[in-house]
Amino acid sequence: MFRRFSHLYSQVIQVSTCGLNSKTAQKNLSKYNLCISAKKGSSTLDLKPITMSSCLSFRIASLSKIFPTLMLYKLWEDGKIASLDDPLEKYVENFTIKNPLGKTRDSELKYVTDGLIFLDSGEVQIRSSSVTLRRMASQLSGLPRRLRATNLLWKGKTQSAINLLQDDVLVADPGTKCHYSNLAFSLLAHVMSERVVGVDYQRWVTENILDRLGMEDTSFELTPGLQSQFAVGVYSNGKPAPLYDLGWYRPSGQMFSTPADMAKLAMVLLGAYHRKLLEPDSLKIMLNPLFRCDKDYFANRTGTPWEVNDLMGYEMLRKDGDLDGYSATFSLVPRLKLGLVILMAGSRPQKQDVVTKAYSYIVPAIEKAFREAKKILVASPNPEPYIGFFTYSNITFYEIKVGPDGVLIMQQFGPQIEELIPEKYRTIKLNYLVERVFRVVFDKEYPCVLRVGKASVSLEAQDGQLFNFYVFNNQGLSPGFDAPGLNTYNVVRIARRPTFTS
Repeated sequence: MFRRFSHLYSQVIQVSTCGLNSKTAQKNLSKYNLCISAKKGSSTLDLKPITMSSCLSFRIASLSKIFPTLMLYKLWEDGKIASLDDPLEKYVENFTIKNPLGKTRDSELKYVTDGLIFLDSGEVQIRSSSVTLRRMASQLSGLPRRLRATNLLWKGKTQSAINLLQDDVLVADPGTKCHYSNLAFSLLAHVMSERVVGVDYQRWVTENILDRLGMEDTSFELTPGLQSQFAVGVYSNGKPAPLYDLGWYRPSGQMFSTPADMAKLAMVLLGAYHRKLLEPDSLKIMLNPLFRCDKDYFANRTGTPWEVNDLMGYEMLRKDGDLDGYSATFSLVPRLKLGLVILMAGSRPQKQDVVTKAYSYIVPAIEKAFREAKKILVASPNPEPYIGFFTYSNITFYEIKVGPDGVLIMQQFGPQIEELIPEKYRTIKLNYLVERVFRVVFDKEYPCVLRVGKASVSLEAQDGQLFNFYVFNNQGLSPGFDAPGLNTYNVVRIARRPTFTS
């Protein structure tokens, strides 16, 4: 595996495929840790396995925005922030900014008072939405990219920033358009640290995130430890790039890290690391896209703090960072429990997206590992109550019996089933979860949509569904079951196998 790069001193790629559901899948596709490096002027990259601690450290630029977002969710979990959708004014009393686009003309408006929805019409000057904490963390706040009359090296104070905003304007009505803003993340971080917890932002992140997760090679400063393994940033012409301090904008792009440390963070967000930062429900919310962006934005959807795009049938959450001499990408494919971290000393390749290219190899490999992995199913402690024949409205019929390994097997039959579904797809297994609840598992690989003549059957919709069996009757048998995910109820037990006449 070789790739041409003539302008980079070094490039490190960390690929973390973590949390696979099957031990066999983990064996088939073990964690892929690679260090890729090239000397300037070389035509190829050298590829070799590495240990988690042996790669270089880099400036991670806008990947730093992940950390104010984590702080927001953690403070919300801890009850120090009442709601992710709290308006910024709740924590900054004198926060004001003009919202000229928050005017609705000749349209029916909805506003809420004491929980009741009222309607109004005509031209009304309204604050139809506000700058909320979650919108600030998801590029939906409408705040400008930066404070007016400042650059990324500005060394001002948070109150000075708030004062500057008083005569500024929102570039979009909050919650209506994706607009990239370094200001939003920096302001969010400083307000949370100064007005909510009363602790310096960098100290809070270090103590509550970096130390907690063992990210010992991640910092806001280029420490001696990091400096000893630091990759020199270079421009596209090969000249070294300077390192500069982002001052008040530090939360948006100041941090340094290694691929190994960022891979730890990926595993934490995917719920596949032995150390925990957020509760599973909070992670689900954080990894959920919020808003579909206009076509002129560089991502299809936005989240906190993600840019979200479709990738080979999966949802890919991504955060990119680019700062003089450095390029970085942190991405997740939650459905596959897959994370990919790419940190570069040098400019991002223009002709090809390295992230998409990497996934084009990794995703099929993971899918293959899942397909080849032996499914380990759990048998019911007592299968007898479930054995027998069942029917749904005398249209489709099922026989449940016990397999050689003790796992329940369900076979579908009946005239309509035989016409629509080939025999090899009519048999499924029932994986025991909790009392009287089973999950449908297809024993063999199947087409997501099975086409038979002009009809089609979604086997993918059936795979993984839950069967909830009814409380046992006086004979100790379950009289039937529901499949809520398929909107199928009252699948009832019948005494014997029916016979059909043509």
